[in-house]
Amino acid sequence: MDRSLELEPRYSTTEMPGRCVKCLAEEGYRGCLSELLKGGSESKELEDTYEALVSLLNSPELQKLLDESERHLAEGRDVKVVVHLGEEGLSYELRIGE
Repeated sequence: MDRSLELEPRYSTTEMPGRCVKCLAEEGYRGCLSELLKGGSESKELEDTYEALVSLLNSPELQKLLDESERHLAEGRDVKVVVHLGEEGLSYELRIGE
């Protein structure tokens, strides 16, 4: 079954701190790891999300996604990084809005 995980990087403003793609992935990774270590969740979805985040953080694609997302954010566009969890493995997509 195909699923996806979305990360929405943002620049910091006076009202809200921003986070880059890597920071969001690390934050998600720590949250998943914490839940898995508690042992209270035997969720396949949680395990898949954890594995996807680890793969993203270790991927050579991460720097490219980080650079491209930062460039688009600097131009004032909305950015989403979508991690697709499919039968064929993981793939990454950068979605750019206005």
